[in-house]
Amino acid sequence: MSEESRASFGGKISAILVAAGSAIGLGSIWRFPYMAGEHGGAAFLLVYLLCVFVVGIPVMLAEFAVGRKTHLNAVGAFRSLSKRWKWVGYNGALAALFISGYYYIVAGWSLEYLVSSLFGPLYTSAESFTAQFDAFQASPRQAIYTVVFILLTHMIIIRGVEKGIEKAAKVMMPALFIILIVMAVRVAFMPGAAEGYRFFLKPDFSEAFAPQTIFTAIGQAFFSLSVGMGCMVTYASYFKRDNNLTTTAFSVSLLTLLVAVLAGLVIFPAVFSAGLEPTEGASLIFVTLPEIFKGMPFAALWSAVFFILLTLASLTSTISFHEVLTAYFAEEHKLSRKNATRLTSALSVALCALTLAFTFDINIGSWLHLEDISFFEIFDYTTANILMPLGGLFTCIFAAWYMKPSFLRGEMTNYGELRGRAFPLLRFTLRYITPLLLIYIFVCNLGLL
Repeated sequence: MSEESRASFGGKISAILVAAGSAIGLGSIWRFPYMAGEHGGAAFLLVYLLCVFVVGIPVMLAEFAVGRKTHLNAVGAFRSLSKRWKWVGYNGALAALFISGYYYIVAGWSLEYLVSSLFGPLYTSAESFTAQFDAFQASPRQAIYTVVFILLTHMIIIRGVEKGIEKAAKVMMPALFIILIVMAVRVAFMPGAAEGYRFFLKPDFSEAFAPQTIFTAIGQAFFSLSVGMGCMVTYASYFKRDNNLTTTAFSVSLLTLLVAVLAGLVIFPAVFSAGLEPTEGASLIFVTLPEIFKGMPFAALWSAVFFILLTLASLTSTISFHEVLTAYFAEEHKLSRKNATRLTSALSVALCALTLAFTFDINIGSWLHLEDISFFEIFDYTTANILMPLGGLFTCIFAAWYMKPSFLRGEMTNYGELRGRAFPLLRFTLRYITPLLLIYIFVCNLGLL
């Protein structure tokens, strides 16, 4: 597909909103705030920001450069620059495919709880919220809401880049921020909210600079920005030539941090106001928070507003990895966009069906024995611990070692139209610091260190 005939995002703000939507997901709401509270509060945020500058932003800029330079999907982008490096694009596409096998399921939970808040038994049932969540996971409704979420994503992707992805981001991203701000103001007036603010924001520099905290911050800086899985390469292929890649990368990083901070300002004042223990993950979202909403006036309304927020955060992420695969099938296998979208959606349904239907044991000799393993765990582990770190690492090596310096300098400066004073620092970071930190993440996550 030629650059002239290829779709593109309408402007610089659109590019930032779409890329930020990819980065902002469930982890920004149910994991990052808890990590900050447990690892030094506001001091952790400073450590995280430092790690973003040396890990997240350099990898994102490298992926932006590859995508915009080629105006191709993740596989085609690397192949057009070097056939020997096309496997990095396949690595990203495979990561997006594996994420499809479980993320839609979790996203479907938020949709179920949105509907149940308004029309279901969430606040009228005599069962505990733990029992309700367990019953939902064991029921056919989980599969139904998974398929519904895939269809929602499908409906946006099939409309194309401008009318689908860009238009959706322009609506969903402002809505997400408005909901977060409204809820943050609401919980600020709850009794005992100050304890939540202290847990989340009180700086503890002794904890923030502990080795485990630094490792956590490095990992979060990488995984929170949606790099290493083809999303930013694919989205950057729709950027216009006058987009400032450096500004876009910094804006995406700061918006992602802002959402996580706002989520913390919503969740933990409410948790401490209710006298509950702070947690993370599914238990926080689907057990602890409904318990809090139950004690509030207009419980169903506030619950629904929160799960709209969660649904939007999930949807902006599912759109991004769906588009990675859709663009790949359309451009590499010469399918129409509609057929490529249908194929991607069908694969997502099939992988989620595998995840929901099967658990099994793994026995390899005397050194590996795992019981009741699900495809959920396999897809999640493989993506987070192998594919994404490898994708980020070799993107760094490709952009900073294999390609000539003029490649990165040209993309960062829009080929002379912008100043490139940060380029020497970026290239040094990409060549030496970022790869070492990504190797550290890779080795630690595999339990080799």
